[in-house]
Amino acid sequence: MSLGADLGVVSPRSDYDLHDVRFIGAVGGRYALPDRKQGAVQKAPVYACRLCSVSTRIAVMVAPVVGKEGEIVTAHFDAFGILRGYVSRQLPSGFVMELTLDSVARDKLGRKIVWQKKRVYEQVEDRREHKRIQLRDPRTIITMGDGTQIPCFVIDVSQTGIALSARTLPEIGTPLAVGKLVGRVVRHLDVGFAVKFLAVQDLEEIESLVVPPSLVPMRAEQYSAH
Repeated sequence: MSLGADLGVVSPRSDYDLHDVRFIGAVGGRYALPDRKQGAVQKAPVYACRLCSVSTRIAVMVAPVVGKEGEIVTAHFDAFGILRGYVSRQLPSGFVMELTLDSVARDKLGRKIVWQKKRVYEQVEDRREHKRIQLRDPRTIITMGDGTQIPCFVIDVSQTGIALSARTLPEIGTPLAVGKLVGRVVRHLDVGFAVKFLAVQDLEEIESLVVPPSLVPMRAEQYSAH
């Protein structure tokens, strides 16, 4: 028995122990699977992801590398901060993450979720020459020069190029196809790499070219999995 219990001190319970709050919406972020450390410095790769829903107990994520059930996950989203937990269920496009929180952290996350649900987003004009957008379904497949196909996650896309996150990191200058569009790797990112298309694309048609029709979108109930 703990000293606190001996003294009759009861640990404070979270306001969300008996009820939960949930935010459903697309929020970009990044994550790592710490048990998969690589290289001499033993650093775990960091991948881009999209948060589909989050409560004070679980988070549902679309991700390029799906962890095994029970595998530890560390994720970060600007709106919610750092989330830690483990993979409780695999999904066709990602996984459900069971959050590991104490009462204080659960309260803090609950308040952030409530604020996020009430928050009014301001529309900021994008002043770049080619506006970048997020696809409704961020999954696609890249095809390398030797025909190897690799599933990947679309961070964002414009008429001239696309930012991707995948299990592999092609060298700069590598030619490849993203869905039906051909381009070359032009830059490495913290969570992936950027590809420049060989030709400027029509923004209204780009999603159908980037995302192969064989990839079936996640169902609504999967985005809000319990």
